Amino acid sequence: MAAHKEKKSEERNHKNIQNDTQASQVQWGRAWEVDWFSLASILFLLMFAPLIVYYFVMSCDQYQCSLTDPLIDLLMRNKHLSDIWNKTPTLTYTAAGIYIIWVAFQVILYVFVPDFCHKFLPGYVGGVQEGAVTPAGVVNKYEINGLQAWIITHVLWFANAYYFHWFSPTIIFDNWIPLLWCANILGYVVSTFAMIKGYFFPTNAKDCKFTGNFFYDYMMGIEFNPRIGKWFDFKLFFNGRPGIVAWTLINLSYAAKQQELYGQVTNSMILVNVLQGIYVLDFFWNEAWYLKTIDICHDHFGWYLGWGDCVWLPYLYTLQGLYLVYHPVQLSTASAIGVLMLGLVGYYIFRMTNHQKDLFRRTNGNCRIWGKKPEYIECSYMSVDGTKYYSKLMTSGFWGWARHFNYTGDLMGSLAYCLTCGFEHVLPYFYIIYMTILLTHRCIRDEHRCFSKYGKDWKRYTTAVPYRLIPGVF
Repeated sequence: MAAHKEKKSEERNHKNIQNDTQASQVQWGRAWEVDWFSLASILFLLMFAPLIVYYFVMSCDQYQCSLTDPLIDLLMRNKHLSDIWNKTPTLTYTAAGIYIIWVAFQVILYVFVPDFCHKFLPGYVGGVQEGAVTPAGVVNKYEINGLQAWIITHVLWFANAYYFHWFSPTIIFDNWIPLLWCANILGYVVSTFAMIKGYFFPTNAKDCKFTGNFFYDYMMGIEFNPRIGKWFDFKLFFNGRPGIVAWTLINLSYAAKQQELYGQVTNSMILVNVLQGIYVLDFFWNEAWYLKTIDICHDHFGWYLGWGDCVWLPYLYTLQGLYLVYHPVQLSTASAIGVLMLGLVGYYIFRMTNHQKDLFRRTNGNCRIWGKKPEYIECSYMSVDGTKYYSKLMTSGFWGWARHFNYTGDLMGSLAYCLTCGFEHVLPYFYIIYMTILLTHRCIRDEHRCFSKYGKDWKRYTTAVPYRLIPGVF
């Protein structure tokens, strides 16, 4: 969707784009008031999300990745909860030291090392970039240097593995559960700090939202863009670093452990490393584009992002590699090629769909999609100040197949990760189940916002593009 207003000058157009963003912020964002269902969901996640992460990791550590055996042991009274807990590795000084050094190193790369990759990588957008206009009318600037941080981190990792030998490449796996406690501590500390900061010393008081409900405010966040100093932005740092930079390192550590235990790295482990590595690199290559996404443009920073990026992402998004350490699956050549093709086709759809939307927005529809001038539906809406604005909703290319076809590509890639693990256990398939729920909910949330914004014009659009994710099905 490319928003614009009829304009007479470049200055007027810039102002209208800002107002358009502000209007959309009102339509989205987090709630000012909390209904009972939202509160119940928040309480459920606050209580059970940490337990879910622990249960999955513990199941691999003590039950060879079986999700049912722990429950059977407890129900049959073969074991008590205390037995399972007592076998769980505790927080260690070693793990605490590793985690502190890791986070501190990522902070240094984020804050103190300006990006240089954009100076020699054609097509890469890095360095200082502007984000979207906040509800208070602020345009934050960001130092986009995630790709650089990823490269430096991985160069040092491989240099250590093959030359310096300061630590074993299996160090992450060997300290996986003690590191879980460190990640939880950081997640809760940063979420609590963000809430206190929102109350007493916000970066911009006009970009804060208070519901009066402690649990909702803690979960969904109060401040829109909490910052320390000029450049340390909580949302950008914790969304990208340390979790996503660590994602590929975690998988490499799993591969090293598989080599150590079995004398080889299976093709399934290689596929997990390659396919998820492509996703991670895509994220950092397009980090400037990420400034325009829901996480940055609409979500406030609370436990949902703070704890989620520290714990949920690195521990549950890497379950396939963890599973393959305990169950080294060697796929047939045909199966490996099939999984690889599914992952690559999914990535292609994901990237090209987003590219088409971005191109359409940047050119205001004056471009070519699949060799043709794109078709679109003209829409109008009213901003909060009563000004009428106009938008274009594209119905060409992948966006003519389904309204959220980028999510379809994402789900194809997610399924490919899981298929590398075979069909012996359910645990590695948690990722595709979770992503299906997450992206389906995001579809519904997005369309509710768009219907509220465009009204009858949105109905015209859904008539022209009747499917959400899968053409002809859903």
